[in-house]
Amino acid sequence: MNIAKKLAFLGTALALCAFAGSANAQTVTRLDAATPSPVIASAVTVPAGLTTYYISGIPGGPKDPSAPEGSPARWGDTTQQTNDVLNKLEAVLTKLGLTFGDVVKGTVFLVADPANGNKINFPAMNAEWGKRFGSATQPNKPARSTVQVGLATPGALVEIELVAVKKK
Repeated sequence: MNIAKKLAFLGTALALCAFAGSANAQTVTRLDAATPSPVIASAVTVPAGLTTYYISGIPGGPKDPSAPEGSPARWGDTTQQTNDVLNKLEAVLTKLGLTFGDVVKGTVFLVADPANGNKINFPAMNAEWGKRFGSATQPNKPARSTVQVGLATPGALVEIELVAVKKK
């Protein structure tokens, strides 16, 4: 290979390295919701080069294990269960070296709450969610879906699964 070709090859290689370096420097971007929402994003873009973590859905645990199985007294209301679920998810994130700031997508499964006229208590769940996302202490907002379901655990009103990302 003559010197001109070697220099051209070297220039191309350096340009590709510079491009690869800038791609790794990219960050997760979050598009605010169409209507201002303090707790979720309309969309989240994750650049190449990040590790993705899929965190299984976790239901709340019994508030009072001595209360009858499946009873509201045993499980608590939507607020209490959402808080419990998010605390459990935070423990999983911590074990992975992550925080709620690394979460890019959440799915919330809600069951009708007897304490709320047998309707899902979306505002109660959303208030607890807002303590972890889109707050002054943790401003990152994930994309999120919330659906009404029947859960496999009798008495459980809330289950949440998360997707998080982190630089390698």
